[in-house]
Amino acid sequence: MKVLTIKQPYASMIINNYKKYEFRSWKTSYRGKLLIHAGGTIDNKDMKYFEYLNIKEYPLKAIIGECELVDCILIDKEFNDYLYNLDDKIYGRHSRVGQYAWKLDNIKIYDKKINISGKLGLWNYEEKR
Repeated sequence: MKVLTIKQPYASMIINNYKKYEFRSWKTSYRGKLLIHAGGTIDNKDMKYFEYLNIKEYPLKAIIGECELVDCILIDKEFNDYLYNLDDKIYGRHSRVGQYAWKLDNIKIYDKKINISGKLGLWNYEEKR
């Protein structure tokens, strides 16, 4: 199963359905189920900025949910403006022209987290049975 490690607060913003796009400097041709892994670091400045969302939990070093990666879009000015108009607080703090927006759908939060250290890039997780 493919996994993407994301630092907090962004991993929790995704699994709580506040964030439907994840941004990367690289594109992927992968489409399908994607596990969301909360990395071991927290962006404290952004934690403060997004505290209005009232997210209850920010786990670290754990797979905390899943989604479906449905598209990977090179961001031009028009798409950057679309993101800003979609939600200026979530997407409008920085211009992302030249980056890739990974569109996420069918987002689900896990009741039981899977504690595991993450990796860079897309990585594979094999469930232990």
